[in-house]
Amino acid sequence: MTAAYNSFGRTTAPARWAMPAAEGIALLKSGAANPGALLAYGNGRSYGDSCQNEAGSLVDMRSTKRILSFNAETGVVEAEAGALLSDIIAYAAPHGFFPAVVPGTQFVTLGGAIANDVHGKNHHRRGTFGCHVESFDLLRSDGKTYSCSETSNARLFWATIGGMGLSGIILSASIRLMRVPSIDISEQVTPFANLTEYFNLAEEADAANEYAVAWIDQLASGKGSGRGLLMTGNHARHGARVSAPVNSRLSVPFQPPLNMLNRPFLKAFNAAYRWRKGSNTAEHHVPYQGFFFPLDGVRDWNRLYGPRGLFQHQSVVPEAVAREAIPAMLAAARQAGQGSFLTVLKRFGSIRSPGILSFPRPGYTLTLDFPNRGRSTLSLLQRLDEITVDAGGAVNPYKDARMGADIFGASFPEWQRLEVLRDPAFTSSFWERTARRLHARQCGHVEAAE
Repeated sequence: MTAAYNSFGRTTAPARWAMPAAEGIALLKSGAANPGALLAYGNGRSYGDSCQNEAGSLVDMRSTKRILSFNAETGVVEAEAGALLSDIIAYAAPHGFFPAVVPGTQFVTLGGAIANDVHGKNHHRRGTFGCHVESFDLLRSDGKTYSCSETSNARLFWATIGGMGLSGIILSASIRLMRVPSIDISEQVTPFANLTEYFNLAEEADAANEYAVAWIDQLASGKGSGRGLLMTGNHARHGARVSAPVNSRLSVPFQPPLNMLNRPFLKAFNAAYRWRKGSNTAEHHVPYQGFFFPLDGVRDWNRLYGPRGLFQHQSVVPEAVAREAIPAMLAAARQAGQGSFLTVLKRFGSIRSPGILSFPRPGYTLTLDFPNRGRSTLSLLQRLDEITVDAGGAVNPYKDARMGADIFGASFPEWQRLEVLRDPAFTSSFWERTARRLHARQCGHVEAAE
């Protein structure tokens, strides 16, 4: 089967070859998979090329989507890897449970959430998705299925969480959900005039609330530079306990020939959003979908960035230098004349993930989205990489489509621990571009020394 399996950013070459899950599973069980031949593909919500295998074939896992069991007392749910978080939410909500960690979209697969060790608006309280994984079954190219947990095949457990699908194919997984009074949110919005005000609010906001995230008006300059809205929330005592169907009345039905999110539009949008969202500062009730997944209601919204796609840049910098590094990144984007449609700032807590290459770590994380304008955008992204690494931070590989090997190595100095446990039949375009180049350099140095 061949198909165009794009990444969500659509800046990388789509896969040329893909096979159904059953075919990929059978190939692995036979032990006949070639080196670098495979990579599991979930629902295509990764922005970069960690979900691509340009030289090999993808294994489409979306048909493996059954929920296998649920314990209404403990909140432990077992499901196949292709089940979407939206399916799990719908199944568990009537019992008073919700995923402990959700990313910005509910249309990610369970396997993808584990492979990318996704985080949400409550990292300060719950850590990453991987912190709530009980166990999973992992199929590798030796034909064996490994039952993995903290106490069984623990090294594979650690390598698979945040391992970008490189340790094998997750067949099914069990995760612990958290008990909630409802799945809706009691939200409060606090406007801030600049980043100094935000930083002064952030730690206290985390201590008092389950969820906290800030929206930044990235284009604002002068006295308005760094202004935005801090949104905090907790599960409402009296709210929905049944998930609502996703209403995609809005959609982008075709690919516009140009980037629709140009600077005049962004300035108008930012002003309107700041006024509308910031006008209600009293605590108020909001449906969970609007709080967690605001863009899920607009089908194919990534098309608005134009036919050349978009780059997302997410970084994390230590708390001690955040007050200098975050303004420097925002200034770099403004100076480059690049506008970010979604600019999000959050504070990570100190809860460690079991994953070897998990991205979150204590500090502040900034996310920026840019339409692909070619060389000028790539130059800006490289500058953002440099600011991040110079500050002792890291660039998120799960959302990347272009970082160099050196930036990856500086962000994740323990990458070799994953390389040792990587299944030889699995690779990705991202891994070939970064870790494999680092590995080749090291081998070259060894050979030269000999």
